[in-house]
Amino acid sequence: MKSAASFVQDDRSRLARGAALASISVAAVLVALKTWAAWRTGSSAMLGSLADSALDLVASLTTFFGVWIAAFPADREHRFGHGKAEAVAAMVQAMLIGVSIVLILLHSVRQLTHGVGVRAPLEGMGVSLVAIALTLGLLSWQRYVLRRTGSVAIRADHLHYQSDMLLNLAVIAALVLEGFAGLTGADPVFGFLIAGWLGYGAFRAAGDAIDQLMDHEWPEDRRQRLVELVAQHPELSNLHDLRTRTSGHRDFVQFHIDMDPRLSVVEAHDIIERMEKNLCRHFPRMELFVHIDPAGYKDSDNPLIEENEFARLGPRP
Repeated sequence: MKSAASFVQDDRSRLARGAALASISVAAVLVALKTWAAWRTGSSAMLGSLADSALDLVASLTTFFGVWIAAFPADREHRFGHGKAEAVAAMVQAMLIGVSIVLILLHSVRQLTHGVGVRAPLEGMGVSLVAIALTLGLLSWQRYVLRRTGSVAIRADHLHYQSDMLLNLAVIAALVLEGFAGLTGADPVFGFLIAGWLGYGAFRAAGDAIDQLMDHEWPEDRRQRLVELVAQHPELSNLHDLRTRTSGHRDFVQFHIDMDPRLSVVEAHDIIERMEKNLCRHFPRMELFVHIDPAGYKDSDNPLIEENEFARLGPRP
């Protein structure tokens, strides 16, 4: 019989895969629409939007396989699970955004130097409005999934489509200014602005992925909350060598804790069990590794290892 944690994990995996499939479907529709619109209008901004959507499709496929692999349970070759597959997928997305930036910049430069204008602005605006409607629906679903899963790959995909909203609005503005207001050069200028925005999005998308791949520590407030919960157990002292990281859907925590050396193995085990159950109620995605030291024992001369995390809390009750 599956544990409650297993059911929660299965639900998160199902939601993440569903969000990835929704992203693939939306991207495929947008690629088809924008291919037609780019051909009809000759717009640099529309071509940039098409390049972004085409790469979004590839990125969404990468996201799907990333969250699918990340959901695999731990095995002999991957004892910590496969969660980092999500971070790899997010890094691939960031690199694909970089490719789209280069394509947009090249086309915008060509349009400026050759003085090529836009055609059929109404068709391009119509396609952009459809793209905005589809993107709004997808963003709403992704926000729900992110609240439930915290998936770094879905978060990177969400950033893509947030940028798509501004990108489609920029396309409409470029078509209006150049196609109707006669403002020559507006379209490639918007192409440059779109490329800059995509670069910012790529930087943000890569940040969380790099943190996971580099086993970055939890945010300080989250680490502090964990220490406070351990401190609720008066039998435990000198929490040290605390290490935290996140991999996909899973959190991993390990630390050393001092206990009275006169306790029996059974007594010490029961205390640690109570502490673990309390922590897992507050951090349900966590896998915990605890090493018990006899009170007063010194593991190392390294101050990073020996620092007592309880000392930051002030006097304990």
